[in-house]
Amino acid sequence: MNHNPQSSDGKHDDDSALSDFLASLMDYAPTIPDELVEHYLAKSGFQCPDVRLIRLVAVATQKFVAEVASDALQHCKARQAAVVKDKREKQQKDKRLILTMDDLQSHCASMG
Repeated sequence: MNHNPQSSDGKHDDDSALSDFLASLMDYAPTIPDELVEHYLAKSGFQCPDVRLIRLVAVATQKFVAEVASDALQHCKARQAAVVKDKREKQQKDKRLILTMDDLQSHCASMG
């Protein structure tokens, strides 16, 4: 009986899933262009001819930026809701959200 939690079948499944994921990156068009990712990777001293790795970095970057924007949006909504409570007698006709540096800084403070 094999008591190893990472059996050979599980490892094969993981390798297969990773291979499938990397292959799917070839057909994926990331929001952040490959050239931009390559530029910043080269600027940091990293060179890689594998497009799949470049796209993996692009996907990770896109996810990070989306999370920062989402968290900042939540801070923005909370801040504007507090302003509306303070000025209940004044009806706000403009429902636009205005993202400020304070909202981004609130996100950064909550990360650290």
